[in-house]
Amino acid sequence: MRLFLILTLLLSSLFSAAMKEPLAHFSASGSVVDLVYKDGKLYCATAASAVDIFDFETKKLLNKIEVAQILDFMGDTIDSKVYSVDVIEDKVLILSQDKKGFRRVHIHQNGVTKPLFDYSKSLTVAKAKFLDANTILLGLLSNELISYNIAKNSQNWSVQVSGAKFSDFVLNEEKSEVVVADESGNLKIHGTKDGKFLKLLADQNLDNVFQVDYKKGVIATAGQDRRMVVYVPKFDSAYYTESKFLIYSVGLSPSGKIVGYASDENNNVTLLNTITKANLGKFTGSKMTLSKILFINENDFLVASDDKVINQYSIK
Repeated sequence: MRLFLILTLLLSSLFSAAMKEPLAHFSASGSVVDLVYKDGKLYCATAASAVDIFDFETKKLLNKIEVAQILDFMGDTIDSKVYSVDVIEDKVLILSQDKKGFRRVHIHQNGVTKPLFDYSKSLTVAKAKFLDANTILLGLLSNELISYNIAKNSQNWSVQVSGAKFSDFVLNEEKSEVVVADESGNLKIHGTKDGKFLKLLADQNLDNVFQVDYKKGVIATAGQDRRMVVYVPKFDSAYYTESKFLIYSVGLSPSGKIVGYASDENNNVTLLNTITKANLGKFTGSKMTLSKILFINENDFLVASDDKVINQYSIK
C-alpha cells in the first residue's frame, strides 16, 4: 500500500511538471471573444462593448475602441458583445450585438468609428472578416455567406451553404477560399470571389464543429463530439484525435505543422505535431471555457477564454 502511494505521488509530480504555465498575460476589458495579431499589436474583441488594442511586447493597452451599449428585450441597458474583430491596412472591422437579436458592423479608421449597418438590416451575423480593404465576408447563423461591399454598402453576392446552423468560418492566407463549419460536422469550402462551392470534407466530425482553422493547406476542427480533426485536402488526408471532453477551441501555427486544442474539462491546451501526431505538451492556466487559440509564430501562442485574462505561452 505504501509503495502504491509513493508511485502515485511520483506520477502526479511528473504529470504536474509536464504542465506548462503561462509566461505572460494580457488583461482585457471583459471576457474575450476573438483575437487578431497584426504588426506587433493584439486586437481583442470583448463582451464589454469594446475592442482592446495591446502592444504585444509590453502587454500595455494602447487604445480601446468602444461601441455603444444596447437595450435588451426588457429595456435594460447592457454591454454589447463584440463577436469578431479584423484588421486590414488602417481599418478595424468590428461586429457587435445590436437590438432585437440582430447585429451591427462598424469600421474604425483614423480614430473614428463609423457604422456600416445596424439592426435595421435584420442580419444575424455570427462572424465578419475582411476579404480586402473594401470587402467583408459575413457568416450568418442561418449558414448564409454574404460578400459585402463597404463603399456601396450593399451585397456583392450571397450563398446558402447548407441547412445546418452556422458555427464558424476561416479564410486561407490568400483569402481566396473560405472553410465553413456548422452543426452537421461536415466542412464546406467555397471560393470568395463568387461564393462557388469547391469541396466537401465529411465523415470525421459527427456533430457540431465549434471552431475551424486553416493554415498552409492544413485544416483543423474543434468538435462537440470530442474530436479534433486534421484535414489536408490537397492529399485527401484526414485523421482525428479524441478527448474526454468537448473540444471548444482549436488553432494552427503559421506553418500548419502544430495544432493546439482545448483538450479537457480543466481548459488545458494540448499541442500536437500535425504530421507525426507527436504530443508537444499540455498548457495550463486558463480558468474558463476557451474562446480562441492564436499562434503568433511557431513557438509562441495565446489562449483566450470567457475570462478577462489572455495567457501567453512558449513551446520551448
